Amino acid sequence: MNISVKTKRNIFILWLLVVPLGSFLVYQYAPSRHVEWDAYLILLLLVLLTTSFPFYISGNTMFLSQWVSLAAFLNYGIFAELVLMQLCLIPIAFHMKANKDNFYRIAFSSFMFFIISVACGTVVHLLGYNLGSLVVQDVLLFGTIYALCDVILNHAIIYLRNSSFGTNPKLLDESTVWDVVGLTITLPFGISLYFLESYVGTIAFVLLGLPFLMITLLVRLYSNSEKVNADLNKASQFGHELAERMTGKEIIDMFIERIAKMFPIDSAYIIEDLYGKFQILRAIEDGENVELFFAPEELDSTLAGIIYKKGIPTLYDKQSDWIEMKPPFLATDMQSVMCVPIYRNQKIEGVLVLASRKKYAFEAYQLKMVHLLCSYFAVSVEKAKYVREALARSERCELTNLYNYRYLDKRLEYFMEKLSLGEYKTVSLIMMDIDHFKSVNDTYGHQSGNMILKDFAKVLSEEIGSNGTVARYGGEEFVILLPNYTKVEATNIAERLRRKIEQTPFIVQLDLDENAGEEIIFITASIGVSTAPEDSDEGMSLLRNADRALYIGAKQAGRNKVAEYVK
Repeated sequence: MNISVKTKRNIFILWLLVVPLGSFLVYQYAPSRHVEWDAYLILLLLVLLTTSFPFYISGNTMFLSQWVSLAAFLNYGIFAELVLMQLCLIPIAFHMKANKDNFYRIAFSSFMFFIISVACGTVVHLLGYNLGSLVVQDVLLFGTIYALCDVILNHAIIYLRNSSFGTNPKLLDESTVWDVVGLTITLPFGISLYFLESYVGTIAFVLLGLPFLMITLLVRLYSNSEKVNADLNKASQFGHELAERMTGKEIIDMFIERIAKMFPIDSAYIIEDLYGKFQILRAIEDGENVELFFAPEELDSTLAGIIYKKGIPTLYDKQSDWIEMKPPFLATDMQSVMCVPIYRNQKIEGVLVLASRKKYAFEAYQLKMVHLLCSYFAVSVEKAKYVREALARSERCELTNLYNYRYLDKRLEYFMEKLSLGEYKTVSLIMMDIDHFKSVNDTYGHQSGNMILKDFAKVLSEEIGSNGTVARYGGEEFVILLPNYTKVEATNIAERLRRKIEQTPFIVQLDLDENAGEEIIFITASIGVSTAPEDSDEGMSLLRNADRALYIGAKQAGRNKVAEYVK
């Protein structure tokens, strides 16, 4: 939740206007009873210990301190309970890792606790409760009313706060259910503590307080293990999802975005070692993708370079631990930092850096999780590399290294789609066939024929360059796709190619001759040209038209010619 500086200031002003003066007025005028300090100090210790060990259920943090504050109210009144709840903020602030940026949350919690303490106590007093009463029915009734008011007011205030911040909260959600569960657990303990302390004295705190703390610690341990298991399950699922991505870009995008959502971070960076020099491959800051460029030497001696050399995942809880190694991309307000090397084939290929503005933002087990995810990431990138290479091999002719028919078919379909969308004005296709190629094979052998095909492909590639797509269509036939070329332009290119081929010497091996050696021969090619949408608006028709022009207009007309398709 992003809170403006003005809103934070208003929260502090609200606290100053309400809590100090309000506490004094409660002390002066609210019903109260003489405090037995030995019992009250034990209550204070108990509430601090209870609040110090929260636990997590379904993403909700639970502080089960209400039973102690309820016992304090039933015995001593609003002010005694109010002081206990305000002092609860000490362990809560520690748990929240409070700093100057989020201390407004402590001020708001103090204000909220004050309102709840005063409102709940006032309601119960107005309904007729007498402090220190030992009438079982009264204590059960008013204790229950007090606890219910506590839960209702707590959620009402949070709902109003979130509504004012524009987060569209729900009045009743999962946290409401768990608060009711907490009430159900703590209410009997609070009333029992009140009665037991009234009859047997401070030993009641040992008889009830110690077992409750033990139960709280056990539940906390269990909930923590459940949280770790849940996070590990997420990590495992994340790893499978990474493995399903087919391209390196998809893997990198998904990895950095999911990492940013899984952990409490404000920024994330993937630093890559490219030929011995560091560069920032991808970066996210405050949820936004950013492009950062730094000279490699600016990164070498910083946190990224040091962790790269050490090869050990490292966690820094506060800025003072890493500030002397500060990389230029980390903002000056960052505190907690995780640095994890990225291994691929037992070699470090880069470093992942995660940062938070909060101190102690990361847990030790989260560092291990990120290390595991980096392994998934590296394996997925490597797999994508092999898939890409395999795909490239499947789309290339092994002999000529030109694209094959499979790739040509997809490329032609892609160009025709661009044409139909108006992104291309024309698409021209040149089909070429080497003249008398069978006689070359018969005279010099198939190995010499393969040499000619390879050299022929080289000539085409050098002449066309990045202007079009050159593919081996099959046998001695070749196709060139030229997007945004008119028929006249394509015909001129075809004529230039025809002359180039005619004038280029090709070397063949005399494998079939008794005297092995090399010989220079000259070859020619017949060429057909077709253009869309002039001749057709369908890819296969464009191919057939060029093929028809090649055989009728060039081959049958004497070979070594360029012919345009004519309807």
